[in-house]
Amino acid sequence: MSANTERTFIMLKPDAVQRGIVGEIIRRFEAKGFKLVAMKFMMASEDLLKKHYADLAARPFFPGLIKYMQMGPVVPMVWEGLNAVKTGRVMLGETNPAESKPGTIRGDLCIQTGRNIIHGSDSVETAKREIDLWFRPEELVDYKPSQYEWVYEN
Repeated sequence: MSANTERTFIMLKPDAVQRGIVGEIIRRFEAKGFKLVAMKFMMASEDLLKKHYADLAARPFFPGLIKYMQMGPVVPMVWEGLNAVKTGRVMLGETNPAESKPGTIRGDLCIQTGRNIIHGSDSVETAKREIDLWFRPEELVDYKPSQYEWVYEN
């Protein structure tokens, strides 16, 4: 990872998988110029999900959130690039899709908050914690994409 880039954690939720829009979402991150450094297709355990969403444990919707996230496979990913966390959050749109602008993932592909298809880290610190929770260090691939010079100024 170069000095001017950061990593963010993005997870496609079961509704994104079930609706067959995984490729569309990946395409948007690739088209933006971010580098995919890790990805899995998996069923998330209750324990892993409770750790991931620990900050929401006291909220009344928490049990339903955990149940929903176990309804099908998820696609956790790590993306790298300049301002990846902040830009990734802008690309996602608002948590409530009705408040998301057209052109954002949620603005274009979602209708309700409870089926908002995607999670994205909200800070660099949170991204590191989430990446460490979902991926072992050896699962993160470091490479230089051939289009790097066409995305970034030197």
